[in-house]
Amino acid sequence: MHAQVDPVPGDTGGRSRSSGRPRAILVCGAPGSGKSTVGALVARRLHAALLDLDTATASLTAVISAMQGTDDLDEAELVHLTRAARYEALSALAEDNLAVGVSVVLVAPFTTERRDPHAWEQLRRRMARSGGDACMVWLRIPADEVLRRVEQRGAARDLAKLRRGWPAGLDLDPPSVPHVEVDALGTPATIAEAVVSSVRQGR
Repeated sequence: MHAQVDPVPGDTGGRSRSSGRPRAILVCGAPGSGKSTVGALVARRLHAALLDLDTATASLTAVISAMQGTDDLDEAELVHLTRAARYEALSALAEDNLAVGVSVVLVAPFTTERRDPHAWEQLRRRMARSGGDACMVWLRIPADEVLRRVEQRGAARDLAKLRRGWPAGLDLDPPSVPHVEVDALGTPATIAEAVVSSVRQGR
């Protein structure tokens, strides 16, 4: 499904209305919450660069996962080997864009950053040093809907999760750090509009 949210003529784009600085909008949520689709729509609406963790790091992660003999990107050893490098690549791309005045929409689980205030503050300050105002957006979704959507999309990377009863261990609680919370049960376009509206009201 390809939803479209058109840019608004005369819009300030991704820049903060109060500071005039570019934004770094972190879109996070459970698997199946629509992070990638919503992130793309928000980026289009705000004329921002779209930086998706999977897209930015998939090729290199695939090499390492093949060496480890797993297709499950959430497998503990693979996460241990790749997590820091993957998020570093995403953050560096964000810094480069912010430094030239381009807002960014970062799509990733951000599991550590949404649970650890110190990790979130480090990332927020890092974005600020590159000239950007950071904001975390949490897509709220119940466990039964996560399972339905993940089963429906039928991605190869999800098979290992479903085999091991993964849904029962999902962390669906909202972030422990400042964030914008948006219901993920609507259409992608509706959710994206809610994200854009909430981010703007908060800035």
